[in-house]
Formats: sequence, structure tokens, C-alpha cells
Amino acid sequence: MPTHISAPAIIESAGNKPKRIEEFFGRVRSGDAGVSVARMTSPGGWVEPAQRPAFDEYTVVLSGLLRIEHDGGVLDVRPGEGVVTRAGERVRYSTPEPEGAQYVAVCLPAFTPDSVHRED
Repeated sequence: MPTHISAPAIIESAGNKPKRIEEFFGRVRSGDAGVSVARMTSPGGWVEPAQRPAFDEYTVVLSGLLRIEHDGGVLDVRPGEGVVTRAGERVRYSTPEPEGAQYVAVCLPAFTPDSVHRED
């Protein structure tokens, strides 16, 4: 039988400004440990600490600019584009433009605060 998710769970975010994380599927909202699917809304100028997550993250940008700093440089991802970061890669996400960004992130296995491994 299909499971209807009538509203996402709101998850607290890290970073210098509040970012809205709406989890539709994952450990918090649906109890799924294998995958999480969330819509992110980040304000302009938002930046989070660098991290080395224990999951692959597939991201599709819906609006704005998502910047990903990694050991090999910087990648800017715009609307209609996607990016995948692999488990164990050191990455740092930000939304440097004034309008911020909205994007969908899919994490395999599911995101948990403890599996992000953020730097201090």
C-alpha cells in the first residue's frame, strides 16, 4: 500500500544563517534508513562548516546558486543542474548570491546529524 507523506519534517540546520530542511523521506519523517529526500531552502550568504559525510548525496538545484567547495576546487551548481558528492569526500556547501537557493538532496544511506561529520 502506498504511504502518503502529507507534510515534511523540519530538521535543524548548521551554518551561519538558518536554512530550512524539509525531509519528506528519511530517518526522521518516514523511518527510512536507506535513503533520505529533502528540500532545502538556503538564504543568501549562508555557509556551513566543511564536512566529510558517510553518505552519497545527489543534489538538484531548483533556483539560485549552490556552491560546493571541495579538495579539488569550487563547483557552482545552477538551476536545472545536478551534482553528486561521494561518501568520505570533504565538501562545504554555501549559497553566496543574495537570493539564496532552493534544491533537493537525496542521501544514500539516509542523512543523520551524526553521519555528516562536520568540522569544528
